[in-house]
Amino acid sequence: MAESDWDTVTVLRKKGPTAAQAKSKQAITAAQRRGEDLETTKKWSAGQNKQHLMTKNTAKLDRETEELQHQRVSLEVGKVIQQGRQNKGLTQKDLATKINEKPQVIADYECGKAIPNNQVMGKIERAIGLKLRRKDIGLPLEAKPKKK
Repeated sequence: MAESDWDTVTVLRKKGPTAAQAKSKQAITAAQRRGEDLETTKKWSAGQNKQHLMTKNTAKLDRETEELQHQRVSLEVGKVIQQGRQNKGLTQKDLATKINEKPQVIADYECGKAIPNNQVMGKIERAIGLKLRRKDIGLPLEAKPKKK
């Protein structure tokens, strides 16, 4: 017991101020009083609504004349779908249920608003029995023999 000195205190680790504490007004004024060097930077457009500024890139994009759009289903394909569906006696809702799609998908394909999807086109082809892709649009779909 004689070896331990009760009057001295050993500090193993002392944490510095957190980022929020170091940025506070009190911390800045205390550092100024002590004569420490401070570095201040102004953030560009901090706290302002600058998200809709016209920059060089957006101006360049606005000047471009080419409009990029997705390819849509042709009206010819839409008419073939409609005729094939009516020949089978199906409504848009019946055809959609048969191929496990929403009725709006069928309506979009028939009026030419849909972006072609090969899976959906294949389902519609099998349901109405007519080809919808490539050159032979509207011809009867040839049944392939099933592999055993």
